[in-house]
Amino acid sequence: METLIHNLFYRHFGNEILLRSEDAAVLDVQGKIAFTTDSYTVTPLFFNGGDIGRIAVAGTLNDLAMMGAKPLYLSCAFMLEEGLSYETLERIVISMKEELSQSGAKIVCGDTKVLPRGSVDQIFINTSGIGEVITEGISSHNLQAEDVILVSRDIGAHGATILASREGIELESSLCSDCAVLWPAVKALIDEKIAIHAMRDATRGGIAAVLNEWAMASDVCIEIKEEMIPISDEVRGICELLGMEPYDFANEGTFVLAVAPQDALRAQEILRRFEISTNAQVIGNVTVQKPGRVILHSPWGTARYLERPKGELLPRIC
Repeated sequence: METLIHNLFYRHFGNEILLRSEDAAVLDVQGKIAFTTDSYTVTPLFFNGGDIGRIAVAGTLNDLAMMGAKPLYLSCAFMLEEGLSYETLERIVISMKEELSQSGAKIVCGDTKVLPRGSVDQIFINTSGIGEVITEGISSHNLQAEDVILVSRDIGAHGATILASREGIELESSLCSDCAVLWPAVKALIDEKIAIHAMRDATRGGIAAVLNEWAMASDVCIEIKEEMIPISDEVRGICELLGMEPYDFANEGTFVLAVAPQDALRAQEILRRFEISTNAQVIGNVTVQKPGRVILHSPWGTARYLERPKGELLPRIC
């Protein structure tokens, strides 16, 4: 175990705090901080556009970014199945290191457990994160009437990629997971003083879950225009093939934000500067018509409630 920690984890994650090898990391953090944790069990471990290591870093960094917090420090715990190859583990660790470089955050403490064969499915990872809150007031309870709703990119790519991989659906396309660190784009919005009232990365449950949670938390109605929601042909095709809705599909590098109406178009323009959000789009607005509900307007003049996803659409998605 000591050899594994020094020759693999310290080699790729090494920094002045981690290499002290203390029982706990002593951190210099001033002002308000955001703190989050998540565990990752995705299957398959490797998929088009990412792997479990990339998700473990990006997912936790993104949770911090959605609260307007600059990611600073992560902890990382590995649960490894007996027999997992060193080459597989190193590939995952290198992927994590590369993802960390997108934000400047550091892994400063961790834990490793090797469990008997069959106790876990190859590898599970837990990461916790601490970030410095740069701007306050971003909350699911803070939506206001006339706020404008934007989505940072086309939705459902991660869920569709995992589903296609598991079901052996072969596509002649470039469909891949949207897994990405969102902090650079969020920082640009903050630096240019966009009036952000709420942000959320649309992971499990997709944008349907996010919008319904916001409508309930802020006691408002959110009205969305179906034709404005960016959806790739590949994701749309998989949904039509399997009878699913892209609004429920998980994302790992897509976020939804509510901003003051005067900042909506400027926020869209800022997001489109980044490779991860070149097709950012205004998709709707906040009203008081039906508090607690999300209304989806079709291009043909009809409307329906966009319901909150029920059950687990796709287990072990992240």
